[in-house]
Amino acid sequence: MGRHGWDTGALRWRLTAVLGVVVAVAALVVTLIGTLPGDGPSTKGTMPDGDRVHGTPATPPAHTDPDVGWGFTHTQFSADEGSGSATARVAGLLSGTGMPQNQHIMGWGAGNPEPVKGHYDFEEMDRRIDFIRRSGGTPVITLCCSPDWMKGGRAGVNSTDWSQSALETAPTPDHYKDFAALAATVARRYPDVRHFVVWNEFKGFWNNAKGRWDYEGYTQLYNLVYKALKQVDPQIMVGGPYLVMDSVDPRQQQNASTALRGPWGAMDQRVLDAFDYWNKHKAGADFVVVDGSSYTKDDDMVPDEFAATDKFTAVSAWVRQQTRGLPLWWAEYYVEPADANDDRKGWSEDHRVAVQAAGMIALVKGGASSGFYWNPENAKGPGCPGCLWTPTDTAAGGGALPMYDLVSRFAKAFPPGTVYRTVPTAEDDLPDVRVLATDKVVLVVNTLNRPISAQVDGKRFDMKAYGVTWLQR
Repeated sequence: MGRHGWDTGALRWRLTAVLGVVVAVAALVVTLIGTLPGDGPSTKGTMPDGDRVHGTPATPPAHTDPDVGWGFTHTQFSADEGSGSATARVAGLLSGTGMPQNQHIMGWGAGNPEPVKGHYDFEEMDRRIDFIRRSGGTPVITLCCSPDWMKGGRAGVNSTDWSQSALETAPTPDHYKDFAALAATVARRYPDVRHFVVWNEFKGFWNNAKGRWDYEGYTQLYNLVYKALKQVDPQIMVGGPYLVMDSVDPRQQQNASTALRGPWGAMDQRVLDAFDYWNKHKAGADFVVVDGSSYTKDDDMVPDEFAATDKFTAVSAWVRQQTRGLPLWWAEYYVEPADANDDRKGWSEDHRVAVQAAGMIALVKGGASSGFYWNPENAKGPGCPGCLWTPTDTAAGGGALPMYDLVSRFAKAFPPGTVYRTVPTAEDDLPDVRVLATDKVVLVVNTLNRPISAQVDGKRFDMKAYGVTWLQR
């Protein structure tokens, strides 16, 4: 789980109250925030301050359907902080794209939202949501993780355990209703947010005794959260189960699915069982959410890094079939294995962008219509493999990187509801290129580490090694 979705930077709680005098002030702020209008049960669907929630006006919902398109997830470091000119530069990049931007409620840049039962601290969450609004994005909230007191830990402003094992612990069953109440409080605080994802990668929901996922526990939590959000506003859209769609080597037999497999490997049957239970016992869902990588649990890309992305097509088609066509979101999708520090540095940026483009094409071909790129920036420069923009810690930061160009252009060219077309491709090019086309645009990816001359949609053109080309029709 950790290598797919864990941001090691999220372990570092950005404490602002390290001095004794500030601790007292912070406690007071927490208490005051916890009693703001809009957090109690009597403020159903209303905004605390007229048409303003906090720093930035809460605009009417930009999307009223369950699909939001292609965007990214904010992690520990993002453009809500840093040099003013750099953060403004990123906001300018994003302005007008409408790309969805996802933020967790605890971890990945957000503090403990409810350090003491009934008392809330949304300072960092507010800053992220304000940035999303300011940059014109569609806000999405992932309801993870949970305050310590909900999972056997201590309550208190300065008692949060930010270790990976602690943060990845699920609420205990006796606190499922408390977590659902927190979810409702979050929904009331951000009334312009219409899309909520319940939990992240089944973190903490593992049944050691049975050697499988605790899908009963997760589904119980999910159903309580689903109902709580719908009570706040029936128009809120809710999705899950955010399972990691792990696969194993195609030669492996233990825990390997016999039904969902291909040259890329075989799905872990325990994941499919968990998905099946949630799907049959869920209280409802407006969209379905999964995540995962094109490579196996052992970080093998079979048959190769491009062909491995066919897993995304197969898994997406399976999920859509099981859920009778619910809109499909990939909360995270990875095509490049990480090292022990969760870094991805082994490929050139051209190589990285090409495989990423092939992966996104594969997701679309399986029926996915929304996806979120993970981790837009590093803490500081100069290197930032795979980032969307340069770090915003200096005035020169916030510049677009090649991956941003791909993700933003993909989002614009292939929004939800896009009708895709088949275009003629030279027969000798077919093994070497990946193509996605509409009536207006064609995306072509060269999967080879050498230049080629390709012929697609009646046009002959040269492509560099691992080139990504956009054609207008």
